[in-house]
Amino acid sequence: MTKTFGGVTALDKVDFSVAPGRIAGLIGPNGAGKSTFFNVLTGVLPGNGGEIRFDGKRLNGLQPHARVRLGMVRTFQKIHPFHGMTVLESVMVGCHTRGGAGMLSAMLRLPAVKAEERRFREAAEAALAFVGLGRQAQAPADALPLGHQRLLQIACGLVTDPRVMLLDEPASGLDANETARLADLLIAIRAQGKTLVLVEHDMSLVMKICDQITVLSFGRRLANGSPDEVRRNPKVIEAYLGSGEHRA
Repeated sequence: MTKTFGGVTALDKVDFSVAPGRIAGLIGPNGAGKSTFFNVLTGVLPGNGGEIRFDGKRLNGLQPHARVRLGMVRTFQKIHPFHGMTVLESVMVGCHTRGGAGMLSAMLRLPAVKAEERRFREAAEAALAFVGLGRQAQAPADALPLGHQRLLQIACGLVTDPRVMLLDEPASGLDANETARLADLLIAIRAQGKTLVLVEHDMSLVMKICDQITVLSFGRRLANGSPDEVRRNPKVIEAYLGSGEHRA
């Protein structure tokens, strides 16, 4: 994958792959190209070279919502909750990517629409229970504390029934206890057969839960391997980890 902005190369022929049912970490210093990688991968930005394949299907040119329908969903570092909606309603919004009722059916309130809404509600309630927010279903989404808002983002992603989840700094702003609970949740999601890719600065979390790690530096892939291989890589230590400290 290659991405340029004017004369600046943000991604320089970055090669990345992850097998189903694994957790992959994408790390690197600020400005390494991690967020740009996610933006191109999910269709928010067009690439300038290379090819994106998801389960053998070429994704180049597909809009973000089309990628969601194929099973690729993303969370964001900056949280923008739905103002005026409850936690449950916010998660139900994600269900509409899997909905089949048309606008006319919705306007006429046909039985099929009502049945679909029941399925949406049940799916949203199940997702909230899974991430630990079942009791907050009727709370205003924008009133949740940061840790719960990050869980809400994950629930919104899960309700689309994804095959791969791309998580952009899911532990940002969380304390040690919240991060530990997040680690358990991500491992539980993997146990459901889903694939996870996370951009993250919390090296303790990355080293604990990831099956593989890719390191970016100045838009290039610096290293790729298991946590132990990356931890011991002299180039990674010099560029990012520094002195063996597993901190961003």
